[in-house]
Amino acid sequence: MLSLESLRALGVNVEEGLQRCINNETFYFRLVEKAIRDPAFDELRDAAESGDLDRGFALAHALKGVTANLALTPLSVPIGEITELFRARTETDYRPLVAAVIAKRDELLSLLS
Repeated sequence: MLSLESLRALGVNVEEGLQRCINNETFYFRLVEKAIRDPAFDELRDAAESGDLDRGFALAHALKGVTANLALTPLSVPIGEITELFRARTETDYRPLVAAVIAKRDELLSLLS
Protein backbone atom coordinates (compact mmCIF):
# COMPACT_ATOMS: atom_id res chain seq x y z
CA MET A 1 0.00 0.00 0.00
CA LEU A 2 1.24 3.45 -0.87
CA SER A 3 2.12 5.30 2.31
CA LEU A 4 4.86 7.57 3.55
CA GLU A 5 6.32 4.63 5.46
CA SER A 6 6.31 2.30 2.46
CA LEU A 7 7.97 4.95 0.32
CA ARG A 8 10.60 5.58 3.01
CA ALA A 9 11.29 1.85 3.21
CA LEU A 10 12.20 1.90 -0.49
CA GLY A 11 14.56 4.84 -0.04
CA VAL A 12 12.33 7.72 -1.10
CA ASN A 13 13.06 11.03 0.63
CA VAL A 14 9.43 11.71 1.47
CA GLU A 15 10.16 14.79 3.57
CA GLU A 16 11.79 16.50 0.60
CA GLY A 17 9.06 15.39 -1.77
CA LEU A 18 6.32 16.53 0.56
CA GLN A 19 7.99 19.87 1.06
CA ARG A 20 7.88 20.44 -2.69
CA CYS A 21 4.15 19.67 -2.56
CA ILE A 22 3.51 22.16 0.24
CA ASN A 23 3.15 19.21 2.66
CA ASN A 24 -0.05 18.07 0.96
CA GLU A 25 0.13 14.26 1.19
CA THR A 26 -2.82 13.68 -1.14
CA PHE A 27 -1.24 15.84 -3.82
CA TYR A 28 2.16 14.18 -3.31
CA PHE A 29 0.71 10.68 -3.60
CA ARG A 30 -1.18 11.67 -6.75
CA LEU A 31 2.03 12.98 -8.34
CA VAL A 32 4.03 9.92 -7.24
CA GLU A 33 1.44 7.60 -8.75
CA LYS A 34 1.39 9.58 -11.98
CA ALA A 35 5.20 9.58 -12.14
CA ILE A 36 5.66 5.85 -11.62
CA ARG A 37 2.92 5.04 -14.12
CA ASP A 38 4.56 7.27 -16.74
CA PRO A 39 4.80 5.40 -20.07
CA ALA A 40 8.18 7.08 -20.60
CA PHE A 41 9.75 4.26 -18.54
CA ASP A 42 8.70 1.70 -21.14
CA GLU A 43 9.65 4.08 -23.95
CA LEU A 44 13.10 4.43 -22.35
CA ARG A 45 13.46 0.65 -22.35
CA ASP A 46 12.52 0.60 -26.05
CA ALA A 47 15.07 3.32 -26.85
CA ALA A 48 17.77 1.41 -24.96
CA GLU A 49 16.91 -1.80 -26.81
CA SER A 50 17.01 -0.09 -30.21
CA GLY A 51 20.14 1.94 -29.43
CA ASP A 52 18.37 5.26 -30.05
CA LEU A 53 20.65 7.56 -28.05
CA ASP A 54 18.80 10.77 -28.90
CA ARG A 55 15.41 9.41 -27.84
CA GLY A 56 16.98 7.73 -24.82
CA PHE A 57 18.49 11.00 -23.70
CA ALA A 58 15.24 12.92 -24.09
CA LEU A 59 13.26 10.33 -22.14
CA ALA A 60 15.86 9.87 -19.41
CA HIS A 61 16.24 13.62 -18.99
CA ALA A 62 12.49 14.09 -18.59
CA LEU A 63 12.19 11.20 -16.13
CA LYS A 64 15.15 12.51 -14.16
CA GLY A 65 13.38 15.83 -13.65
CA VAL A 66 10.10 14.31 -12.57
CA THR A 67 11.60 11.73 -10.22
CA ALA A 68 14.07 14.19 -8.70
CA ASN A 69 11.36 16.78 -8.04
CA LEU A 70 9.34 14.16 -6.15
CA ALA A 71 12.48 12.94 -4.32
CA LEU A 72 12.03 9.43 -5.72
CA THR A 73 15.71 8.80 -5.06
CA PRO A 74 15.73 5.09 -5.98
CA LEU A 75 14.71 6.20 -9.47
CA SER A 76 16.22 9.66 -9.83
CA VAL A 77 19.80 8.66 -9.00
CA PRO A 78 20.16 5.84 -11.56
CA ILE A 79 18.13 7.77 -14.14
CA GLY A 80 20.47 10.73 -13.63
CA GLU A 81 23.45 8.48 -14.32
CA ILE A 82 21.79 7.08 -17.44
CA THR A 83 20.95 10.61 -18.60
CA GLU A 84 24.61 11.62 -18.42
CA LEU A 85 25.70 8.51 -20.32
CA PHE A 86 23.18 9.28 -23.05
CA ARG A 87 24.22 12.95 -23.06
CA ALA A 88 27.86 11.95 -23.62
CA ARG A 89 26.70 9.43 -26.24
CA THR A 90 28.64 6.77 -24.37
CA GLU A 91 28.88 3.54 -26.27
CA THR A 92 27.52 1.02 -23.80
CA ASP A 93 24.74 -1.49 -23.43
CA TYR A 94 22.01 0.61 -21.82
CA ARG A 95 19.62 -2.30 -21.47
CA PRO A 96 20.81 -3.56 -18.05
CA LEU A 97 20.94 -0.01 -16.68
CA VAL A 98 17.40 0.69 -17.80
CA ALA A 99 16.24 -2.75 -16.61
CA ALA A 100 17.46 -1.88 -13.10
CA VAL A 101 15.45 1.36 -13.20
CA ILE A 102 12.36 -0.50 -14.43
CA ALA A 103 12.77 -3.01 -11.58
CA LYS A 104 12.85 -0.14 -9.05
CA ARG A 105 9.84 1.44 -10.73
CA ASP A 106 8.04 -1.89 -10.48
CA GLU A 107 8.79 -2.03 -6.75
CA LEU A 108 7.14 1.35 -6.38
CA LEU A 109 4.23 0.28 -8.58
CA SER A 110 3.64 -2.72 -6.31
CA LEU A 111 2.74 -0.27 -3.55
CA LEU A 112 -0.30 0.81 -5.55
CA SER A 113 -1.99 -2.57 -5.46
